[in-house]
Amino acid sequence: MSEMLEMGTVSARGQIAIPVDIRKEMGLEEGARVFFFLEEDTLLIKKVSVQTWKQVTQPLREAKKKINETEVDKLIHEMRKK
Repeated sequence: MSEMLEMGTVSARGQIAIPVDIRKEMGLEEGARVFFFLEEDTLLIKKVSVQTWKQVTQPLREAKKKINETEVDKLIHEMRKK
């Protein structure tokens, strides 16, 4: 995949149009899902595929097996630190 740098504008409704060249390169079509990750002043957008979704949710599936409902807050804070 090649490197690209494009600018976008946020609309009044908070929408951002992904430039055509980037959509084509990423294979993003109408209805495609993306994952947003915010850290301080950096926003990353990642294309969600079946594999990506499994990777993102794997720690949650594993944790579900190990904890009870009262430990959820603690787990969330630990995962955010990572």
